[in-house]
Amino acid sequence: MKEIFLAIKVDNDPVAFRIFGLNIYWYAIIIITGMIVGAYFAKKEFDKRGFDPDFIYDLLTIMLPMAIIGARAWYVIFEWDYYSQNPIQILNFRAGGLAIHGGIIASVITGYFFSKKKNVSLIELTDVIFPSVAIGQAIGRWGNFMNMEAYGYPTDLPWAMEINGVGVHPTFLYESIGDLIIFLILLNRRKKINIRGEITSLYLILYGVLRFFVEGLRTDSLYVFGLRTAQLTSIVFVILGVIMLVQSHKGKYSVKDKK
Repeated sequence: MKEIFLAIKVDNDPVAFRIFGLNIYWYAIIIITGMIVGAYFAKKEFDKRGFDPDFIYDLLTIMLPMAIIGARAWYVIFEWDYYSQNPIQILNFRAGGLAIHGGIIASVITGYFFSKKKNVSLIELTDVIFPSVAIGQAIGRWGNFMNMEAYGYPTDLPWAMEINGVGVHPTFLYESIGDLIIFLILLNRRKKINIRGEITSLYLILYGVLRFFVEGLRTDSLYVFGLRTAQLTSIVFVILGVIMLVQSHKGKYSVKDKK
């Protein structure tokens, strides 16, 4: 497997193609692909639940851009020492620098206001959307590979990828595989149950645990007060997920709302 990674790296070019002299990066293409695939699965589930098509398109049209803005804002906030000196780079999305926790939080906030306006349950929205978030993350992590970022500490494991002649943990791959597994677990669970809030809580728990351990291997973590921001946020996700899981099984979110 190691040979496969090295072969990919040799030919790795972050630029996919150029249009009128403008570089179009693999990072952007892969991130957008992940969002499109995620939106596809969300739309299928919304259709299954009887939501109006206009509701679905309105939600996705608002939520997807806000997710990107939130992910970028989160990254910029915790790298402010750099961006305060280079403010023009704040808008340079093509160079990478999206923090998924910020995207998730921005999406939930957007969903909250949207659900209030449309008189639907926020929990029902997140139950539909979080499996799509997982598959979008699984795809999107390969954008990190194309940028040669989000990798881990040196290792001599057979599946190490090579960076500057040194074998390192392919942490982007660990999270991509983990996100795919979470997606499959959530889809399977959704087919078997009808407990509102369980899918949301399971996502928070599973992704929180996954990201906590993967983040511990990374060399490019964001920090606050000397602690890894992603690990602290992941702990909050797990705690919140456990609380919601208990409440969902007590029927706290079972009231049906009008659509």
